[in-house]
Amino acid sequence: MRNKNSLKYGVVMSVLIWTTPVLAQAAPQGDEGVSIIVTGSRIRQNPLNQDKPVVTVDQEAIGRTGLSSIADVLQRIPSAAGGLNTKVNNAGNIGGPPDGTGVSSGSAEVDLRYLGAKRTLILVDGMRYVNGSAAGGIPASVDLNTIPANMIERVEVLQSGASPLYGTDAIAGVVNIITKQSQKGLDFSAQFGTFRQGDGHTWDINASYGIQTDRTSLVFGANYVKQDGVRTADRSISQWPTPGATSCAAGGCSSATPNGRYDVLGQSLTLNAPVIGRNPTLADYRNYSSSTDSFNFAPYNYLLTPSERYGAFVNFKGELNDSVNLRTRFVYQHRGSTTQAAFLPLFIGPDAGNGNLLDTISVDVTNPYNPFGVTLSSGADGSQPNYSTIRRRFVEGGQRTFTQDVDTLTMAATLDGSFDVGEHKWYWDVNGVYGINDAHQVFTGNLNAARLRQALGPVSACTAPCVPFNIFGGAGSITQAMLDYVTFDERDKSDQRLWDFTANLSGELFDLPAGAVGFAIGYEHRDQKASYSPDPIIVAGLGADVPTSPARGGFNVDEVYGEIRIPILADTPFFQKLDLNGAVRHSNYSSFGGNTTMTVSGLWKPTRDLLLRGGYAESLRAPSIGELYAGLSRTDATIDDPCTSAPGGSFQTNATVRANCIANGVPASGSYAEPNGGQLGVFSQGSTALKPETAKTWTAGGVYSPAWARNSGFASTLSLEVNYYKIRLKNAIDSVPASLTLHRCAFDADPVSCAAITRTANGNVAGISGRLLNLNAIRTDGLDASLIYRSPAISDGTIGLTVNAAYLIKYDVLPPSDLNAPVQKFAGTERGSTDQAYPRFKLNATLDWSTDGYGASFTGRYISKVDERDGVHSMGSTFYGDIQLYFSPGWMDHRARLTLGVNNVFDKDPPACFTCDSANFDPTTYDVPGQFGYLRLSYKM
Repeated sequence: MRNKNSLKYGVVMSVLIWTTPVLAQAAPQGDEGVSIIVTGSRIRQNPLNQDKPVVTVDQEAIGRTGLSSIADVLQRIPSAAGGLNTKVNNAGNIGGPPDGTGVSSGSAEVDLRYLGAKRTLILVDGMRYVNGSAAGGIPASVDLNTIPANMIERVEVLQSGASPLYGTDAIAGVVNIITKQSQKGLDFSAQFGTFRQGDGHTWDINASYGIQTDRTSLVFGANYVKQDGVRTADRSISQWPTPGATSCAAGGCSSATPNGRYDVLGQSLTLNAPVIGRNPTLADYRNYSSSTDSFNFAPYNYLLTPSERYGAFVNFKGELNDSVNLRTRFVYQHRGSTTQAAFLPLFIGPDAGNGNLLDTISVDVTNPYNPFGVTLSSGADGSQPNYSTIRRRFVEGGQRTFTQDVDTLTMAATLDGSFDVGEHKWYWDVNGVYGINDAHQVFTGNLNAARLRQALGPVSACTAPCVPFNIFGGAGSITQAMLDYVTFDERDKSDQRLWDFTANLSGELFDLPAGAVGFAIGYEHRDQKASYSPDPIIVAGLGADVPTSPARGGFNVDEVYGEIRIPILADTPFFQKLDLNGAVRHSNYSSFGGNTTMTVSGLWKPTRDLLLRGGYAESLRAPSIGELYAGLSRTDATIDDPCTSAPGGSFQTNATVRANCIANGVPASGSYAEPNGGQLGVFSQGSTALKPETAKTWTAGGVYSPAWARNSGFASTLSLEVNYYKIRLKNAIDSVPASLTLHRCAFDADPVSCAAITRTANGNVAGISGRLLNLNAIRTDGLDASLIYRSPAISDGTIGLTVNAAYLIKYDVLPPSDLNAPVQKFAGTERGSTDQAYPRFKLNATLDWSTDGYGASFTGRYISKVDERDGVHSMGSTFYGDIQLYFSPGWMDHRARLTLGVNNVFDKDPPACFTCDSANFDPTTYDVPGQFGYLRLSYKM
């Protein structure tokens, strides 16, 4: 193993690593007395005496899943929360999450321990990797779709705080992607997969080639992945906004309809039918009904977003002399992806809640299509407004389509070597990394508010190229000339850059009776910069979709660390091995100053078969660039307003709420009756006053691997692990939940909460402020267990059984005391908005039969029931089954393999979710509905 892999994984005590059953592999093994870099420490040691469990996900294990993204593979880990993936269709049409990280359409992330992807550190060959971007903000985590899957030798997952050795972000753990360093000849695979419904076609083609000489090794390769989309219209669960609905009478549909909703002159009207070829008159209108006239936007989205990825990599190692090596890595990856939403919902008027020019538009009496005989005034000129909103589903402009083009380039170079100090050998390495992620997005279907205002204003002011706009005629009444004047293609861009330099020295200091005292020291300097540049029309506040603002910033950090391992006892009764490890790291950030973290752990092997371990680790996460510098942006979140007089509101039934809501700007008459289940605008913004998050992690566990099972012929491998973890996170960066802000204002008249809510004259919520703060504490506890069994040779093959499970004891979010808010207990619930399930129990198990020539496996994935936080609905337990068969002919020396598999063989639908933002199910936890079959041909030369 290469020495720069000494950058793998911080010293974290008693860490637990769990993967899905198809992924569980034995950790790299070695001979007694052989010392190598072992995951979890930078000090070389015998891999048979690791003080931390290591589970490896290699190319063969990845292939068993039939998945085309390493993120999708890692998201199946029982202790992973899932994370962003291509099942998430949020293209920015509902805005970015209110956490400063923006929208990462088409990206894929991994989230360990439910703490968020930004609290999981991603390394490649033990070194940092540039964060992702998709021209929708400044994300705080790596996009795993930027890493070619065929470059990966294996992935190692460390699930505990690791900041003392790796610095920021390693609160939940570390994912280290180790790339191919050596290969002989060709490695080729081609896979085609599709859903039984005939959609979601996926092509996955990979090729790599390796050349080796006595002193050099060169591996290079290319990859191509194309994934077709799955539309919400093609699955029953997602055809209506409310699960199980057959009409808009069930709620959830939009009041922005193709034929319009006109809240004007004290009336709420809509058209009887579209008016084409003539100007509308008052006789064409009737009263609006939300149950019959609302628009069903649900079938116009994606359940699985289409994407195309291709790229190449080159890995080189050369021995400059007997003790010095040069290693280089070059990776380029391109992603083209698309997300889509329904036709633009155009809202204008003083109650529209856009937060921009659209809220101030008046429709002049001279507009030739205005049937009301008066100017519809927004009141922006100081006059009394005489209309509330005009809502029109902009079907003539086509669906909102967001197309991302993302290019990622990374380069790394390492010099490493060794030298003797007395009777001991010391090792050194110097590493440099440069990475850039450049993203561009084109959004078709947007509208220029300034031009719309002109086209709806006095006809005398609408001279060529202006064309008077018909907002009153219903679907089909907007002509191409009108479209050409008011519409535009929005073009956004973003980039992230990383420069990282590290230097490490490790070895043995001196001998004790139980062994040599090991040490490692190191230094790191890192610069990170990022920018987000929305279209100038958006920056000017003239777009008709969700508004956002530009952002730019960066930081640098200098860090030093030290680690020591002290062997206390060895080869004595009840103390086959007793070691103590410790590490400390000091960081100096340009963004907030200095910080020091430390860790200590111990390993005790009372016998060769039993290993016990425990530890304590401190971790930190520095505020990300987006959290520090994000500009003002809006998120449209599904939130109920207690102040509404509509069913479900408290205005008419609670005198305290009524008084508080009136004080907050709701009309005393009760005329404000916006239906619950709609979306309200939440405005968030970064802050340079943010401090780092800090965490403390305690772990304890054991591994039992009995020699009797191997010696008796019962098993070639048998291992049982049980581990406990406890994480306490402080100063979590977040914004006050908008639902809590509304509740505290309505029920408690809290002045801070009420000040954060902006209402129009008619009581509608124009916006809720959600500025980022060091806000919450998070407390989470859990258990993980794993059983790995492999039989001795039976005939010409072996039978294997792997079971991995995770039990979530606690996941509590504690608001600060001044909020006077209750503790939010998430274990066993579905958060919704943004989607995330916290099942108490998850289990994966794989049973397989493997020979050189053929094999079969079955994987079962179980997710326990979760309750939605509305107190009404529950999402039942779910069991998925996956099967795979392969054939590798002997007459080709088993170099070729044909693989056939079906994921979700029992055709299990995900449980319906009433509170989720996505298409009535949680895409971070559950599969797209339908059986997915695939066929793969692979060849190794």
